[in-house]
Amino acid sequence: MEYIIRAITAEDDLTVKSIIHAVGAEFGAIGEGFGPSDDEVYAMSSHYKTEYQSQYFVAELNGKVIGGSGIASFHHSNETCELKKLFILPDARGLGVGKGLTKACLNFAKEQGFRECYLDTLSNMESAIALYKKMGFVQLEQPHIDSTHNGCDIWMLKQL
Repeated sequence: MEYIIRAITAEDDLTVKSIIHAVGAEFGAIGEGFGPSDDEVYAMSSHYKTEYQSQYFVAELNGKVIGGSGIASFHHSNETCELKKLFILPDARGLGVGKGLTKACLNFAKEQGFRECYLDTLSNMESAIALYKKMGFVQLEQPHIDSTHNGCDIWMLKQL
């Protein structure tokens, strides 16, 4: 099965919101302190734009969006970016989609001149954590001081 990765469009917003909410609920990421509750989830394409040093990518298989992930400046930093909202539908896992999306995000981050990439996630997202470690992320002892997702219990950083 071949999937493609491309930048999000406004036509993808509703599907991406649905994926983020469904997968977030699957892993208990419900309510304040979790990414699926962020306001941006309702219109991802308008929040992630190159001119903001950010981009949200979607993975598409047979014309259907099956997941996505974003990269954005971490609290307006020129040095640190954040890998955000990597969510993939259950039936699309195991195809390398997460790795492809993460690579697209990190490549974009490097092109934008970021020096490091932060992320936060949940300890029950074991496959995601394993992927992040394979991609060179190192687990931190505590969240970044500016982290807003206080429901997360895993924090990681990668030097770019």
